[in-house]
Amino acid sequence: MALFSSLTPVFIAIICVLIGIIMKKTNGEKEKPDTKSKHPSRPWVDEDLKDGTDHPLEEEEGDEEWQGLEENVAHVPFAGERYSEAEMIKRSQTFYELLNKRRSVRFLSDEPVPREVIDNVIRTAGTAPSGAHTEPWTFVVVQDPDLKHKIREIVEEEEEINYKKRMGDRWVNDLKRLRTNWIKEYLDTAPYLILIFKQVYGRLPNGKKKTHYYNEISVSIACGILLAALQNAGLYTVTSTPLNCGPQLRVLLQRPANEKLLLLLPVGYPKKDATVPALTRKPLEDIMVLM
Repeated sequence: MALFSSLTPVFIAIICVLIGIIMKKTNGEKEKPDTKSKHPSRPWVDEDLKDGTDHPLEEEEGDEEWQGLEENVAHVPFAGERYSEAEMIKRSQTFYELLNKRRSVRFLSDEPVPREVIDNVIRTAGTAPSGAHTEPWTFVVVQDPDLKHKIREIVEEEEEINYKKRMGDRWVNDLKRLRTNWIKEYLDTAPYLILIFKQVYGRLPNGKKKTHYYNEISVSIACGILLAALQNAGLYTVTSTPLNCGPQLRVLLQRPANEKLLLLLPVGYPKKDATVPALTRKPLEDIMVLM
């Protein structure tokens, strides 16, 4: 009994320490959400615009399953164009000067554009490289006035919410100097709208999913080539990523579930009174590192 009495203070001390540790841990867990809430929120991003390249397909596909590609692709002789150094410098300078005139134009005329030109620039975009040559792109060309207006209604409705709620003050303030807003008149006036969809996967002859490697990067390269082709043809556009509109536009345009909207380009000639922001581009020394 005397031994128990002498140990009682020790037991009490141990219990107090344990209670203190438990309470500290509990309080720490309660404080964690508050700590996180103090960090500035990341800009809101549309799910369709997130890169799904690294997302594995469902188990039914299997890593070793045949992807529907030829086992042995024939190789043919290749002879590329070869220019003199002087001609190379001249051509590269001329092409730079052409592309340096490219501007994002939001005031587009309804003047008709030859359909053959649109066919040719999309053919050009289709020459882009792609992962395992899967060509994971779909270019939807809209010229019907009623369909263009429905697209505008969907985009403007969501864009107003984006500007007022989703994008955040920093994003909206950064856009003020460019005088942009959710009103997209060019979606009605441009003679063509080109909607570029990335195919996040394809379909095998047996109906199972087919992997589209680097689909995001591949389609982005195709979009860059398309912009250069439009500039070369004397046509203008503004790169538009209609946030939160992808699912609605897929339904409207009757596109399959494996396609996600990446970019929307209104295409046409500038209006006679069109204006653009007086922007400058970074000099070469700020964008190139020579090692």
